[in-house]
Amino acid sequence: MDKVNSSVVSEFVLLGLSRSQELQSFFFVFFSVLYVVTVLGNLLIILTVTSDNSLRSPMYFLLGNLSFVDICQASFATPKMIADFLSEHKTISFSGCIAQIFFIHLFTGGEMMLLVSMAYDRHVAICKPLHHVVIMSRRTRTVLAMISWAVGLAHTLSQMSFTVNLPLWGPSVVDSFLCDLPRVTKLACLDSYIIEILIVVNSGILSLSTFSLLVSSYIIIFITVWFKSSAAMAKAFSTLAAHITVVMLFFGPCIFIYVWPFTTYPVDKVLAIFYTIFTPILNPIIYTLRNRDMKSTLRKIMTHYLRPKKISEMPVIVKNFLY
Repeated sequence: MDKVNSSVVSEFVLLGLSRSQELQSFFFVFFSVLYVVTVLGNLLIILTVTSDNSLRSPMYFLLGNLSFVDICQASFATPKMIADFLSEHKTISFSGCIAQIFFIHLFTGGEMMLLVSMAYDRHVAICKPLHHVVIMSRRTRTVLAMISWAVGLAHTLSQMSFTVNLPLWGPSVVDSFLCDLPRVTKLACLDSYIIEILIVVNSGILSLSTFSLLVSSYIIIFITVWFKSSAAMAKAFSTLAAHITVVMLFFGPCIFIYVWPFTTYPVDKVLAIFYTIFTPILNPIIYTLRNRDMKSTLRKIMTHYLRPKKISEMPVIVKNFLY
């Protein structure tokens, strides 16, 4: 047993997105800008929601929670990936690899349930408008947020229960920019068929079930609005189409990677970018910055903290977006 323990790998080699030196420099600049914009954008959303008393509805409460999860989602692996673009030897410690697996399932599981909670809030607001305030009370929205974190924690702990005990004695090369469960499982010195079944049962069912709930909720909303008026239908379609786009970009890669973990594809590491980097930056744009109340509050904040001269010096594209 002592011999086995001493042979456990102490670090993993991450191959990253590309081995081209030219692409490494481009990726460093591109993802650095993307990460900074993601964090600042979501922090702005949290600041706006918490500082304005007019944004106290359940929707904005859930949006604030979503922005916090997005910051976490973008931060558990992206800074390490950006730093690796400047490094010739991309390695991560064993504990660091396990931590990435823990956080990826914690935050993705929590975000899935938050998206379901937001869809439920929209469903109640449109289908039962007279009961919306009663149903989505402060207690209800708090419980929904707590359930999201509880589901994420239960999901990741169930994955970690068999991940930490994997006999990882070598090789230690992970063909990705982060440690994800299917690729690390492939490195284990055992027949991983049973573990892959557990991955499908756990991650696959969670992804498919929450995605099905979201789709069902949107379908019910569309049917409800359809019978009200064509104008309401057009407005609902404009709003929900953007929401569905984000849902597809988030759930599509998750379902593809974790429902069929038996075979890993080179495209898997590209798909992982969508739910770790692209979705966190799209959520503020789709869910908040296209919202009239949010834009109005942002204008108040900018008018209060920025002098008129500074506002006049802002880029035209920013002023057109806000005004």
